[in-house]
Amino acid sequence: MKANLFQLTSQSFQAHHFVREMENHAAGAYTSFEGWVRNHNEGKDVASLEYEAYPDLALKEGCRILAEALEKFDIIDSRCIHRTGHLQIGEIAVWVGTTAKHREEAFTACRYIIDEVKSRVPIWKKEHYADGDSGWVKCEHCASHIHRH
Repeated sequence: MKANLFQLTSQSFQAHHFVREMENHAAGAYTSFEGWVRNHNEGKDVASLEYEAYPDLALKEGCRILAEALEKFDIIDSRCIHRTGHLQIGEIAVWVGTTAKHREEAFTACRYIIDEVKSRVPIWKKEHYADGDSGWVKCEHCASHIHRH
């Protein structure tokens, strides 16, 4: 059965829990992507991150992306879990998993999913820097809101 689940969670998680849910004897390949909170960006020391989402639209668009991947690539299953809220250095911010009969489809679909999620799903990232400053990253909506006031 093809689950194709997109989820948002404010809770920290370990990817291996989701990998077990994807096990399928028809699959010859499993690929995943984990996006981790790192301690630097563009020359600044990062202390933590904060993610905000528009949940209804994020879930709808995330599921649409997983459905597109299923149509475009010969995959068996795909999942994506994205964090919201405050995250510490080293935590998983986003996880994508795909299964397929063969590795090429699994790799290609996994890459497609993370790229599309990052460009289309309404999730915004705010970096909190070690020097006490903070800032939204690549957030046109946030920037336009600031310019209106």
